[in-house]
Amino acid sequence: MSKREIYAIYGASGFGREVIPLARAALARRTEIPYELVFVDDAPRGSSINGYRLLSYREFVGLEATAKYVNVAIAAHSPRRALVDRCTADGIKLFPIEAANSVVLDGVTVGEGAIICPFVTLTSNIRIGKCFHANIYSYVAHDCVIGDYVTFAPAAKCNGNVRIEDEVYIGAGAVIKQGKDGAPLVIGRGAVVGMGAVVTKDVAPGTTVVGNPARPLQRG
Repeated sequence: MSKREIYAIYGASGFGREVIPLARAALARRTEIPYELVFVDDAPRGSSINGYRLLSYREFVGLEATAKYVNVAIAAHSPRRALVDRCTADGIKLFPIEAANSVVLDGVTVGEGAIICPFVTLTSNIRIGKCFHANIYSYVAHDCVIGDYVTFAPAAKCNGNVRIEDEVYIGAGAVIKQGKDGAPLVIGRGAVVGMGAVVTKDVAPGTTVVGNPARPLQRG
């Protein structure tokens, strides 16, 4: 068996191409074991992208390696969860990606498979679930609890004492008002907070809110 590890970014679209250099830098900081970093995509568009091999999932699974790791760089929570489950079933482990210039302070725990992009700040006493995506310039303030498969688009702002349940999407530039100690502001499971929205009160599960102040989207 090949004496190397294989690390894959699952998803070769825009976000995947943005994070693979972060993965390369993170791996260089924490491992001396020989490794290869590749893209995996279900719809390959050529043999390589930006100098990295582009493989189908079947090709990736078939590679010889001492260990295989993956991070799923797909913003939508449903395919992200499905692909993580697929990889886990095949014995492929998740690995984290964290930019060197991100800021993570005291009492912060982040679940496996996270992507923490440049200029992200996680302040203090925060608990975050698995496969969290924090895009550039976003932040999470003190005493927040965030579930699994949550996505923060660029410059999403979550102030203190907020609870965000699983599979929530926070749009670019959105602001979530601070909750209260013992009575956090709650964003329900599967909710979507639109780009630039200002959330001042709880959001029900599965609801899309937009505007300032944020209100449920009225569909015509």
